[in-house]
Amino acid sequence: MAAIKAVHTAVYEPGSLTLLVSPSERQSGEGFKKCLSVLRALNWPVKPAQQSQLQLSLENSSRIVALPGKESTVRGYSSVRLLAVDEAARVSEDLLTAVRPMLSVSGGTLLMLSTPFGARGAFFEAWSSRDDTYERFKVTAREVPRISEEFLEQEKRALGWWLFEQEFNCTFIDATTSAFDSDAIRAAVNPNIKPLGVLGSEWT
Repeated sequence: MAAIKAVHTAVYEPGSLTLLVSPSERQSGEGFKKCLSVLRALNWPVKPAQQSQLQLSLENSSRIVALPGKESTVRGYSSVRLLAVDEAARVSEDLLTAVRPMLSVSGGTLLMLSTPFGARGAFFEAWSSRDDTYERFKVTAREVPRISEEFLEQEKRALGWWLFEQEFNCTFIDATTSAFDSDAIRAAVNPNIKPLGVLGSEWT
């Protein structure tokens, strides 16, 4: 999905910049290769102007760039039209904090794709929040025709319930080591109560 969206943006929005972000450079590179595969399958609707291992420039001045998963090395980009974050549940908070401002001027799109990795983090918060800024799509393994029921039953036995629910049923589950589950914590928080010592916008 990220590759198709990235190619669509690059082809139909001349001069656009698409960034592919993952927990590691290798994973970002895999996403970049998928973009090239999509372009080849479409017989290059816009011809390449320059290409390297992790970057592609098209003749319409659009670019697709795959970035390493380190906050310290991704800074410097601006006016990003599409920011595609793969394995978003496993990307560090520091990395997301570094790349999100890149959308501020362009009014670009943030696309996060992932299986869950515990009921915490930015991906979980975006999925579970009531913020209508996001569109949310969920596809479980059983909804994918290419995956057989026999394979899923084998994986369920091999992985156990906790891992299987996350990896194949897209279920956010608290870690087994958590003292309190996330639902209990959210239920204990009242957003209408101001922190102790704060009155209006001034400290007492």
